[in-house]
Amino acid sequence: MTQKKTTLITISLLFALGMSACEKPGPAEEAGKKLDQVVSDAGKKVDDVVDKAEKKMTEQGEKTAQIIDDTEITAKVKGDILAEPGLKSLQISVDTVNGAVTLSGSVDLNSSREKAGMVAAAVNGVKEVNNQLIVGPAK
Repeated sequence: MTQKKTTLITISLLFALGMSACEKPGPAEEAGKKLDQVVSDAGKKVDDVVDKAEKKMTEQGEKTAQIIDDTEITAKVKGDILAEPGLKSLQISVDTVNGAVTLSGSVDLNSSREKAGMVAAAVNGVKEVNNQLIVGPAK
């Protein structure tokens, strides 16, 4: 009976040692963990790059929209000045940047200068008018 006990104890110890050895990671498990970490890090880097690209595209879209808005404002101001009786629209240049309209060129009367500024200011989307029109003969 002692021999059976000894055999049973020996088998139990071997089993316990075998089980504890299974809990310790081997080279394959360590390599797997490192690979998982590398993949995770790469995924984070890809996410960062995608986020930055999306931000740049959004910024470019906003800039493009502003350029289109400015072009529309310039065209509308030019059209309204052309439609205004008494203004010599061919002598008035219009430039728009971020909603700020700059009028340049020359007009024959101070009242024409003021009228051109009011026409420009009345256009939807105009934030400010920089009236640089010169009163005097066309150059």
